[in-house]
Amino acid sequence: MSRWPAPLFLAAFLSACAGRPVLIESKALADPNPGATDRFIIAAVDNRPAAVLARAGSTPRGYDTLAAYGPTSDAQKVMRSLEADYGLREMNAWPIDPLHLHCAVLKLPDGVDRAALLDKLSHDKRITLAQPLQTFATRSDEYNDPYVALQRGFQQMDVADAHPWSRGEGVKVAIIDTGADTLHPDLARSIAVAENFVDSDERQFRSDRHGTEIAGVIAAVANNHEGIVGVAPEARLLVMKACWQTRAEADAAQCNSFTLARALVAALDAHAQVINMSLAGPEDPLLSDLIREGLHRGVLFVGAASSDRSDGKRGLLHQTGVIEVSSSESASAPPFALHAPGQEILTLLPGGHYDFASGDSIATAHVSGVVALLLEKKRALSAAAAYQLLRDTSSRTEEGSGAQVDACAAVTGLMGRGSCRAADPDHRLAEKQDNSAILH
Repeated sequence: MSRWPAPLFLAAFLSACAGRPVLIESKALADPNPGATDRFIIAAVDNRPAAVLARAGSTPRGYDTLAAYGPTSDAQKVMRSLEADYGLREMNAWPIDPLHLHCAVLKLPDGVDRAALLDKLSHDKRITLAQPLQTFATRSDEYNDPYVALQRGFQQMDVADAHPWSRGEGVKVAIIDTGADTLHPDLARSIAVAENFVDSDERQFRSDRHGTEIAGVIAAVANNHEGIVGVAPEARLLVMKACWQTRAEADAAQCNSFTLARALVAALDAHAQVINMSLAGPEDPLLSDLIREGLHRGVLFVGAASSDRSDGKRGLLHQTGVIEVSSSESASAPPFALHAPGQEILTLLPGGHYDFASGDSIATAHVSGVVALLLEKKRALSAAAAYQLLRDTSSRTEEGSGAQVDACAAVTGLMGRGSCRAADPDHRLAEKQDNSAILH
């Protein structure tokens, strides 16, 4: 069984204590949102530190040797020489241990064409990676109709019948998004870790809408006499703030390559088993490398399906191994995407409130919750096997808009036993462990 790093264990321990809110740890560097991103690039150089000898068992993971986590003097010298040679100015820099890189956000000199400079940098042998600093956005639709059946997605995906078999107990789900209301009475018990890569504003972290909505769909607490029930109410949430709201009282939020990369590294370091990315944006070499590294480690990524791009390029999350999700109600979903409810879904809002939210973001969160249910039953489930199982067990919606993920069918299909009331209304499950666990 893997062991948690000491800071993560401490945060999880504190969050489990009765009445204690989870600590929001700010890990923001200066100027994570530099403004007009067309004047910035990201460059990375090799950063392979020498191993530092340590006593066996003297570290949280018990390794005999540890690589010093930080930029080497060689990496720093190379970065300084690049600044001098190309007239660049470093705005932020950070080592990315999983990729053995030292990365920097660099500002272009006035009058320099970014595309031409990146072409030059691509031929510089000192550089491992050079790319634009790109912008990403959450996939939300504006709420427009409050008078719909409560927890419609929960019902349509037959989540209640999946809960006797699995509630995602102990599965670590990282939400790379905005912040979330860590004090919400229907959410606080589900959050193990909260980290902020945007700023040090705890009040804003707890006021962020989009991350709160996503967290509520995935893991709102069950049987607490409060509000709603998450798809995986016993999962442990790692809330990684990499995006910031673009305006108050609205779901829309933006992120960039820099903040997303740092959040992805933190999620990998925390041994997240599922990473939810309810966002969209262009293909990004650095982020793609980190996603591939996570997939290599067995992490399951669930993301909003890429829309058709006018420039003909594929989106960030449209890559092998990522489970892409579209709203069941979407008329233009790509054929490879899984479908889940995404329109007028009751979820959480900051301040202990509830409201309806819509968009591919919400559909993505539904599927992340179902993936957590599957991982409770089979921790070694691969991304390919999870995708195929979810696709094979998807069921037709009443509206006839196509097949959508069926939580109970997926869980019982993985176990090879059990039945679902949606498929057989007269069936009564014979192996319920806790009859009070099912909510109607």
